[in-house]
Amino acid sequence: MTTNEKKQLPFAVCISNEDYPASLEVGKLYQIIPDEAAESHGYIRVIDESGEDYGYSRDRFFPIQIPAALQEALLKAAYKSGKMKRGEA
Repeated sequence: MTTNEKKQLPFAVCISNEDYPASLEVGKLYQIIPDEAAESHGYIRVIDESGEDYGYSRDRFFPIQIPAALQEALLKAAYKSGKMKRGEA
C-alpha cells in the first residue's frame, strides 16, 4: 500500500491547555483517536503528554489535515521514540 492509499488520520493542534498544563501543550500537534461516544458529547480523544489517550473538550483543539507524507514521517518518529507501538495508528 502506498502512502496515498493509506487512510488519512485526523490531527489537531492544541489551542488551549487551561486547567491541563501538564497534559497538553499549546501549539502541539495531536493525533485524534476516533471515539464516537466522546464526539457526541463535544469531546475529542487524543494521546496527551502522559502517553495515555484522554477525552478533552473539542474547543481546546483546531483540527487540521496534514499531507500524507508528513503523516507517515510523524508516525515513524512516534514509533521510533517509543511513544507509539506498531498497530496503534
